[in-house]
Amino acid sequence: MSGEVILVVLIVVGLIGRSPIIATAACILLIVKLVHLERYLPAIERRGLEFGLLCLTFSVLVPFASGRIQTKEIAGALTSWPGWIALAGGAIATYVNGKGLEMLKFDPQLIVGLVIGSILGIVFFRGIPVGPLMAAGITAILYKLLAMILDRIN
Repeated sequence: MSGEVILVVLIVVGLIGRSPIIATAACILLIVKLVHLERYLPAIERRGLEFGLLCLTFSVLVPFASGRIQTKEIAGALTSWPGWIALAGGAIATYVNGKGLEMLKFDPQLIVGLVIGSILGIVFFRGIPVGPLMAAGITAILYKLLAMILDRIN
């Protein structure tokens, strides 16, 4: 199946699944291909994740920039048990992302499953794609858990 057909299928899946992010991304990539700007695809692939994370970080930091979150709220969050849990969650997430990066370096073809799984999560579970590293990190954890279970069975 050609890239254009796959992109059209993704547009339809995005529309049916009410996922404008998938539909829009597939539309933009289809336009890039149809107007013969394929030479930019490697740059989009290389920098797209960084750009997306930059936009995500912008949206998360806007309350700080707009003054809606003050030093008092920051101190309160860091001295409460939900704040401590959030700190632990952030630290664990970065650890899992690191494991995901290791797994992708070890087995780069996993990206196909991660992308398809992310699309399924967006369309059927109304999920938000935050990046292949977290998906790869979760995959690494599931892989290790399955390996431990199978070792115990054998």
